[in-house]
Amino acid sequence: MTSPDPRERLTAKALTVWAGAVLVYVVAVLGRTSFGVAGVEAIERFEVDASRIAVFTSVQVGVYALAQIPVGILIDRYGPRVLLVAGALVMAAGQVALGVTESYGVAIAARVLIGAGDSTAFLSALRVLPFWFPLRLTPLFTQLTASLGQLGQFLSAVPFLALLHAQGWTVAFVSLGAVGALAGILAGIAVADAPVSAAPRDAPRTSTARTPISDILRTVLRAPVCWEAFCIHGFCMIFMLNFTLLWGVPLATLGMGLSPGQAGAALTVYTASTMAAAPLLGPLSARAGARRDLVALAFAAVHCVVWVVFFLSPEPRSYAFLCGLMVLMGLATPTSNFGFDTVREEMPRTMVATGTGLGNMGGFVSAMVSSQVVGLLLDHSAPSGDYTWDDFRVAWFAVVAAWAVLVVGALSARRAAVRVRTRGVRIVDTRHAS
Repeated sequence: MTSPDPRERLTAKALTVWAGAVLVYVVAVLGRTSFGVAGVEAIERFEVDASRIAVFTSVQVGVYALAQIPVGILIDRYGPRVLLVAGALVMAAGQVALGVTESYGVAIAARVLIGAGDSTAFLSALRVLPFWFPLRLTPLFTQLTASLGQLGQFLSAVPFLALLHAQGWTVAFVSLGAVGALAGILAGIAVADAPVSAAPRDAPRTSTARTPISDILRTVLRAPVCWEAFCIHGFCMIFMLNFTLLWGVPLATLGMGLSPGQAGAALTVYTASTMAAAPLLGPLSARAGARRDLVALAFAAVHCVVWVVFFLSPEPRSYAFLCGLMVLMGLATPTSNFGFDTVREEMPRTMVATGTGLGNMGGFVSAMVSSQVVGLLLDHSAPSGDYTWDDFRVAWFAVVAAWAVLVVGALSARRAAVRVRTRGVRIVDTRHAS
């Protein structure tokens, strides 16, 4: 009896493969956000100021962003399974190194490893979808992948933070390394690149059939939909990344006078909100089609306005206001993936991971730059290191400025993409066009 084609109907095997990929992504988000909840402890451990602490996030996010296109090419060429396993093991090595060192330089190098390993997880998980799921379900599973990954945010905000305070820096980060290694092993067992019944055109490329890297890069870098995805990802993610990766807990504890437990609970509110939003936003992206970019912009505009209102107050906002903002952030941030749906629909399948990689750089490049500027502005505003609400109010508008630049870029790329569609141009892999 022939097994059902997973690209025509949902199968248990497809869910198993997807679960293995999502597990690595959850661990990647856990490792990525763990430093954000440990920001105050990091300042004390490495005896540095805000701008030098911001280097940790800038380096990790910068490595992650710069690796996206190379990782996308590797996934398109060798499949997601190899990249998931390798990435998890590299992340694990970085976490262990970060846990045992007290040297600022070694810790920076460890964050390089963490960023490099992290860069493989999300792209690999998305690359699984078009091979294992019906096309009509891929927007939903894209959102489910992204939202389930935010379980890593919960794990860093609650159990990891509790372990950090109870057992200290070394035990907490070495434990992260052990979890990462285990996730890599499980992914190696569960994940397969494509169904056994996949058609030859969908199978991994042989050395004689591979599209040259130069052709892939040329096509992706010239595609307006990829650059629009870059900007959408950026303006939807920039507030969340700055808050969760570095400045959220310092803002809540030093700027607002909240306890670490309250700060962690606020992050948990964000996690619950973004996970609840996924089942709604996936079908919304599918129904919106070519207009999904405008939907993402509408969500992001409301999100940005509320952040501005949050910082307009001369006195620290209430904890209830912060939690409400976390709910909104959880609803708005997942629309960052809307651009990936368009990339998957309009780019050749052999270039989907590379195109998605370019799009996935948007949020992380913008966070790399803006988080560093926030640190510099904090140090300029409070050279003593005693950061207050007023200092964060000034520094955070660097994030708003970067958001505005990304919106302008998205609108420009959208106009170019509309012109391409109007002319009836379709991007194809010329080496395999008939």
